Amino acid sequence: MSIKTITTDDLRKMKDSEGLILQGCGGDLREWQDGINDILTEEKILLDGSKFENCSSFEHDGMTCLLFPFEDNVKLDMGRLAVWRLHSHAAFGGTWLSDYVPNRLGGFSAQQQERQKPDCPLIGQDGNIFNLMGIAARTLRRNGMSEQANEMYDRITETAGSYSEALNIIGEYVNITSTEDDEMDEYEGMETRL
Repeated sequence: MSIKTITTDDLRKMKDSEGLILQGCGGDLREWQDGINDILTEEKILLDGSKFENCSSFEHDGMTCLLFPFEDNVKLDMGRLAVWRLHSHAAFGGTWLSDYVPNRLGGFSAQQQERQKPDCPLIGQDGNIFNLMGIAARTLRRNGMSEQANEMYDRITETAGSYSEALNIIGEYVNITSTEDDEMDEYEGMETRL
């Protein structure tokens, strides 16, 4: 089981997701995760031995909050969960992700796929993955996307299990182009100045 730290900006990008948010979770977050899993199992809300294994924590309005995402591997009795959430609201401040973001964070932002990806000349470069990551990160930073450069680096170093997975992640952040395209653009630019 893991608890990942995210930002409220990350929450605003979760338009197609749903989950339970508990507010004001002080102390050891692992104990919170285990305790909520135990309570929901006792209440017959978590079914077939499933548990919330991948939770996320975030800070908002001076409170630590936990997101229990509704993933495919978590089997829930949604009716019982809705009733439990209402009955325990005073204790846990429980709400749905789809309610929290519009009411507390101003709504969902444009999805990551909708943002403009800058062109990045990687074809024809030294194929060492660290070199390619560096070129992509510099391209993102030059385009005012430092947060995405850091996010890309973290995803590659923490989750990519192969060279091709790392390249796929880079391709989510930049349009991979050829160094020849760059040279051709420079040549055409020089031609128009002559």
